[in-house]
Amino acid sequence: MKTYDYDTIVVGSGCAGFNAADWLYDLGRKNILLITENRTAGTSRNTGSDKQTYYKLSLGSEPPDSVADMAKTLFGGQGVDGPIAYTEAACSVKSFMKLANLGVDFPVNEYGEYVGYKTDHDPAKRATSAGPLTSKYMTEVLEKNVRNKRIPIEDHTFVTGIVTERNTLRGLLALRRADTGIEPVYFKTAHVVWCTGGPAAVYRNRVYPAGHSGMSGIVFAAGAAAVNLQEWQYGLGSTQFRWNVSGSYQQVLPRYVSIGENGDESEFLFSEGRKLGISPAEMLNYVFLKGYQWPFDSAKASASSVIDQLVYRETTEKKRRVFLDFTANPSVLHADTDGERAFGLLDREAYTYMKKSDILFGTPVQRLAKMNPQAIALYRSHHIDLYTDKLEIAVCAQHHNGGILVDENWQTTISGLYAAGECAGTFGAYRPGGAALNATQVGSMRAAQHIAWNFAEKPKTPSPRTEELSDCERQQIDTFMRFAAAARIKAASAETGGDGIKTLRARQAHFQQRMTDCAAHIRYRDKITELENAVAAELDGFFERYVPDCRPEELKAVYRFYDMLHCQAAILSAMKKAIDDFGSRGGSISFAAKTDAQPLPERNGTHGKRIISKRTQNTSYESITEEVRPLPAPENWFETVWNEHLTKRQHL
Repeated sequence: MKTYDYDTIVVGSGCAGFNAADWLYDLGRKNILLITENRTAGTSRNTGSDKQTYYKLSLGSEPPDSVADMAKTLFGGQGVDGPIAYTEAACSVKSFMKLANLGVDFPVNEYGEYVGYKTDHDPAKRATSAGPLTSKYMTEVLEKNVRNKRIPIEDHTFVTGIVTERNTLRGLLALRRADTGIEPVYFKTAHVVWCTGGPAAVYRNRVYPAGHSGMSGIVFAAGAAAVNLQEWQYGLGSTQFRWNVSGSYQQVLPRYVSIGENGDESEFLFSEGRKLGISPAEMLNYVFLKGYQWPFDSAKASASSVIDQLVYRETTEKKRRVFLDFTANPSVLHADTDGERAFGLLDREAYTYMKKSDILFGTPVQRLAKMNPQAIALYRSHHIDLYTDKLEIAVCAQHHNGGILVDENWQTTISGLYAAGECAGTFGAYRPGGAALNATQVGSMRAAQHIAWNFAEKPKTPSPRTEELSDCERQQIDTFMRFAAAARIKAASAETGGDGIKTLRARQAHFQQRMTDCAAHIRYRDKITELENAVAAELDGFFERYVPDCRPEELKAVYRFYDMLHCQAAILSAMKKAIDDFGSRGGSISFAAKTDAQPLPERNGTHGKRIISKRTQNTSYESITEEVRPLPAPENWFETVWNEHLTKRQHL
């Protein structure tokens, strides 16, 4: 087995991963490596929205803002750790300006002022955007910087395990593509910055790009604690091409239709709304509000989030397909004949917005072309023409607000292992739109700073010999090699094959569907318990069951399924605890049982509490509720801060 030795390794090639490598280099670390399964895959490079938001401290002339004010907003998301919220606020300007200086084209006015707008859960105008593909642009400029510095990138390398000893990082096990096929390798290292994105594979209905699955499960399996795994963002997303349909896609007031197996079409929002006591005018305003109240919110279950529930009912309970139709107006809106007067159904907020945007006319697609032509071009580039095609949608998982537990330096509970980006659990039930992009940059920078300022760099040395590895390392390496050898034996002995991987993928799809059915924005505690037991049974003897039936090139799929199951096990444990202690909160409505008619209410006094989850046995996880740390109130006496700053930089 080939073995390599590095001081620090970054895993992941999104905007968090490239930023971590770039900062490490600038802070003096030269014995570093970036590992990625596929450099051009992942969420950062392949996702966005109608106007993808970057959330940062306000840099405009109004309203007035401060680090403390922004920290209060982030901390107000329920279950958010105070020091982390404060750090994300304090470091937002530095992180944002780095991107602007590298070439991300954030808009400025004629004076060079970075003006902003309000996003969801944002009391100030802190949001900005470089367009639908903001995170893609971020990733591209950061990668260019990394390549210009000749930082080595190990592409087509898939990390399968984290080697630890006494809760301290020792190295990474991986499968690497080579001329002779797939080869196992070991990377010995003292520090890892884990930037693999959210656990996208756990659900069937998801808006994550097809090339992204996440790899948080092997971190949990290695013993790292998790936080707020129950907190997700779910919302309406297109299914043929995975994209969330927020912002202007809703603000132009598309027509919602469902189609049955026989082709019968129903404009269901207004008829179903009447049954709930919601007038057509109210429902039309809720469609508009879904633009910036896009995530499903249990607190808005009787308002804008009723749309998510009605879409869910059509697709899941009635087994119909739901579409957004931009070619014609909703039946209660006759803008094509009555002109501007037809928009009198709208309340003041929606009417004023559309009036200022000069879109009180025509059909939804005509309004979208006026307000945001890039939103149409995006779908056209994926062979969907909103001028002629209906856009199929579902309620999908879009972003994980929880994740791996980190401190204000983004270090996990495993010494030497850091996590940044979506895989790090820095948010709670709510977060302002675009705060996730800020977190990728702040978290990866903080991890790099902590490594550079607190540990002398390990000089580059030849690959370690076997006798230089500890007994604990050799034991974990031997187990990994045993499974790799079993796959090679299968390849050598089988003339035909494929049945094993088909079975594995069918089982994976089965668990993804069950997760969507009972543990997404609608949750049933009894069904979650059943699924938790089924996941534990699937993990029991997992490798002995699946590895002998796979070829070497299929080992990645085996480990990806293993990772997904560990994620599901940890998430389901957190969800059960949250249902018991919190009730319905944030992005989910919870029921005690599938047969219950009424959801559980949100429990009082849970605002400042979070759920911590940790692996206890081979297949089980335990979750507890704990108080979050409060927001810090630093004195900020300059002379003291200056002296502390000089001390931190002594290793540079």
